[in-house]
Amino acid sequence: MKNIHRVLILIILSAGTLAAQTSVSNIPDGFGKIVLGMNMEEVKAELKADGNFNFRGSPDVSILRREDQSLIECRGYDFIDRALFQFKKDSLYSITILLNQEVMDHYSMFTTLTEKYGNPISLDPERSVWESETTTLTLERPLQIKYLNRKVMAAMISNGKIEESLSALSREQFLEQF
Repeated sequence: MKNIHRVLILIILSAGTLAAQTSVSNIPDGFGKIVLGMNMEEVKAELKADGNFNFRGSPDVSILRREDQSLIECRGYDFIDRALFQFKKDSLYSITILLNQEVMDHYSMFTTLTEKYGNPISLDPERSVWESETTTLTLERPLQIKYLNRKVMAAMISNGKIEESLSALSREQFLEQF
């Protein structure tokens, strides 16, 4: 009977430990002073002030296919090769940082992130993922870091599925004419 109680206590403690690893509250909402949710002008100002980035101003800003989306792409210095900052309705929802593989390695990044944020909630040979309630932090191979606003990404995925189903419906209606 005592052994059963001990096993049950171990199972409960293990479940609590695993539950604690599913979402981490201390994951940052961005890199340095550039955080998800900022508008484009705020991000431009921070890029100019941040010594990690070689931001040239307007030449680094692009408008994407959809009118409510834009992108800042700039080179970095030392540890950062390039960085991409994606906006939807003038709100930063994605930061992608491609690291310089000549001075940084995947193992060092993975070890640092694991020490700071615990074990990833998802791990495979291509990527490691940590999540908080608001942010998804991903380390991808060969060597890039992504910060994503979970709410915006969920809405974009949902809208993408709606657009796909409308496209499929239009296709079916077109084919019915023959």
